Amino acid sequence: MGSSREIAIGPVAVVSMLLSSMIGEIQDPLADPVAYRNFVFTVTLFAGTFQAIFGLFRLGFLVDFLSHASIVGFMGGAAIVIGLQQLKGLLGISHFTTKTDVVSVLHSAFTSIDHPWSPLNFVLGCSFLIFLLIARFIGRRNKKLFWFPAIAPLVSVILSTLIVFLTKADKHGVKIVRHIKGGLNRSSVHDLQLSGPQVGQAAKIGLISAIVALTEAIAVGRSFASIKGYHIDGNKEMLALGFMNIAGSLSSCYVATGSFSRTAVNFSAGCQTLVSNIVMSITVLVSLEVFTRLLYYTPTAILASIILSALPGLIDIRGAYYIWKVDKLDFIACIGAFFGVLFASVEIGLLAAVTISFARILLNAIRPGIEALGRLPRADVYCDMNQYPMAVKTPGILAVRINSALLCFANANFIRERILRWVTEEVNEIKESTEGGIQAVILDMSNVMNIDTAGILALEELHKELLIHEAQLAIANPKWQVIHKLRLAKFIDRIGRGWIFLTVSEAVDACVSSKLTALANC
Repeated sequence: MGSSREIAIGPVAVVSMLLSSMIGEIQDPLADPVAYRNFVFTVTLFAGTFQAIFGLFRLGFLVDFLSHASIVGFMGGAAIVIGLQQLKGLLGISHFTTKTDVVSVLHSAFTSIDHPWSPLNFVLGCSFLIFLLIARFIGRRNKKLFWFPAIAPLVSVILSTLIVFLTKADKHGVKIVRHIKGGLNRSSVHDLQLSGPQVGQAAKIGLISAIVALTEAIAVGRSFASIKGYHIDGNKEMLALGFMNIAGSLSSCYVATGSFSRTAVNFSAGCQTLVSNIVMSITVLVSLEVFTRLLYYTPTAILASIILSALPGLIDIRGAYYIWKVDKLDFIACIGAFFGVLFASVEIGLLAAVTISFARILLNAIRPGIEALGRLPRADVYCDMNQYPMAVKTPGILAVRINSALLCFANANFIRERILRWVTEEVNEIKESTEGGIQAVILDMSNVMNIDTAGILALEELHKELLIHEAQLAIANPKWQVIHKLRLAKFIDRIGRGWIFLTVSEAVDACVSSKLTALANC
């Protein structure tokens, strides 16, 4: 149902960590594994439902609230937390915290040192972790060996299982997976919990995981689509992921999304259509039917090593430095998400990132840029005098450009006061010189897409203040939405229809050639 040709679907580290951390606070998987599993299926149903709704109602813009900077910070914080939680499997610790903040995880790790743990577990896990990291390094350095890091986890599982089986290491403290139920997943229709006190919490977790999963899937899809030179439809991707997760919730699956590593393997292998996902599914089906009994002696340390080997790809230090270098406010959102996930929880990290992003949007809306314009020599173009110092200001005329898409209640008074401050400064400068007074103030509204009643009221007040200073207000290049509302408010009649111009240049020429009444009386 989706439009991406390369994307490979499956469980991913970030969503898995998100679900385990948030659901673990509500249901203890050790105390009541059945209730925990049923709650996971319910969350998956809600996640799929939200994703499908987003696609049906074309709400793809919601994903954009998680900016690139927020995702970089979120991924980095999540990777560190995931890595610390793998100490349980790497050290063979039996009792470990279910919390996800770094303080609780480190405290649990240090206090668990007093309890029995297996050095063999640690040695085995670290050995294969080094192998996996070397495989990733080789794959990056030599593109022809792209398949090597892809099969390295499978090789690690096979070799570590054989080592434990042949040496009977499970008798010497190495923890193993033991029995894994084979065959197809059973139906989980009757396991869904759609009533009771925890439905609201399941819906909340489902919404958060749905947005995070969509963000990752669409980011992955867009990345590889841009390489191939085509575009993906975000709403179709949402719809496809939604129905997929709804189906998964009915067949004992948890939230899946587009995996960057699997998609990279797909892309490198030369896949052209989504038939690759069907081949992958058939392979998983055969594995479930045939190979699960062979995983009895697989050490838990190797699973921790596989997860740890994937984490360096989630920590984008170069990306964070790039964000810092280019945009400091974006970097604050990145750091907010990072520290929120690291020291609080996943929800707090995401909330911090979105809040900072919203605050930035509001700050730009409340304090938009206002430019004083001047004419470029030997040209009929008016531009920002700060950006182009050679631009010449027309005597007696103040031309101003408003750099805001919306002139509204949030910024109207700021814009009015800023312009009046400039007029006052101009008047004071003129008094000290021998030049005449200000004839007109020209507002270049080419960037203003719309205006509300507060914006119109601010223009009326500005007009009155300018009349006190014996200056005329002129408007250049207003959009049709703006001019329509100004006409309905009869503001155009107040300033005069002759003071609406197509360009700043026309407005300046009209002000220069025309004599205002006050100047004529002089």
